[in-house]
Amino acid sequence: MKIDKSLISGSTTMLVLMLLNEGDKYGYEMIKKLEERSDNTFILKEGTLYPILHGLEKDGMVESYMHETENGRKRRYYRITLKGQKLLTDKKNEWDFFTSKINKVLGGEGHAMV
Repeated sequence: MKIDKSLISGSTTMLVLMLLNEGDKYGYEMIKKLEERSDNTFILKEGTLYPILHGLEKDGMVESYMHETENGRKRRYYRITLKGQKLLTDKKNEWDFFTSKINKVLGGEGHAMV
């Protein structure tokens, strides 16, 4: 099913922080993990991901560092900070509240579904 991009754009920061909360990652790795875990529902382009990462880094939510791989290639990795972990918790709570209210309106809490 195709998802409206406005629904996805409101949750990308939370999804990126969630991936980084599991461990340091480089950009392409985040794109692939997100695609894989969402059954190809969330397909981010580099032009979408990197502005999010740069904004999060500017705000102190993530940090980046260069790491040389075994084959000598240098990659920029990102890690979540304590401030970013707090933002992730806030975003998850906000998401839970929001989806519970959407489900309530749609009839998910004891009301007949149409």
